[in-house]
Amino acid sequence: MKSILFHPALFHLIRILVILIIGQTLYFKYTGSEESVYIFTTLAMEPWGRIGLAIMETICVILLLIPQLVWLGALLAFNLMLGAILSHFVFLGIVVMGDGGLLFSLAVLVFVLSLYLTYSERKKIPYIKDFFR
Repeated sequence: MKSILFHPALFHLIRILVILIIGQTLYFKYTGSEESVYIFTTLAMEPWGRIGLAIMETICVILLLIPQLVWLGALLAFNLMLGAILSHFVFLGIVVMGDGGLLFSLAVLVFVLSLYLTYSERKKIPYIKDFFR
């Protein structure tokens, strides 16, 4: 009997949630919202870092939409969120421009959910899949 933790409906729900969270932040990065500009100015990456990360996140969302490439999108999301979390700890702080820690919390949530997706798709990852035969 399969665990509820690895039920296909839960997998797809989590996949959609990650797509929605990352996709929603793209608008703010591409339009140069005040908060995005502040964050990337603080990181000394404005505007190219903001635009470059927006492109990487767009690629991530596209990969997560393709069933055969969810593993790659999840790995990319995991690494992007690791960078975001570290940026919060080292440079930005947990609360950015009075957001109550929302951006940090979303980064942690996507980090954990993308880890779940990566683990769920581990048998599809080239080179690693051979260990799970």
